[in-house]
Amino acid sequence: MNWAYVLPIVLLCCSNVFMTFAWYGQLKYPNTALWILIPVSWSIAFFEYCFAVPANHIGHRVYSAAQLKTMQEVITLVVFAIFSTTYLGEPLKWNHAVSFGLIVLAAYFAFEKF
Repeated sequence: MNWAYVLPIVLLCCSNVFMTFAWYGQLKYPNTALWILIPVSWSIAFFEYCFAVPANHIGHRVYSAAQLKTMQEVITLVVFAIFSTTYLGEPLKWNHAVSFGLIVLAAYFAFEKF
């Protein structure tokens, strides 16, 4: 197995878990003051960067920047879909599945060599 191809994906997955909690975890606490939410979210986002920066740094050796960004977006959608249903308790509907599917289809074109 060539870790140069796999490690960026693993790191992006970890990064996106932190990112999702940093950006959307606070939605479970609608009555919490923004002056509390912002520093808490920033502290969670710090760990996102600890994974995202190495993912892109290592990944750019074998993937283009556009491919890395496309991977990141697809991973974000998968992580968010799991987060939305399990943590927030918001079910995904058919239109969400279609829109996510179209983004995955777009990812196919980012990796296809024409």
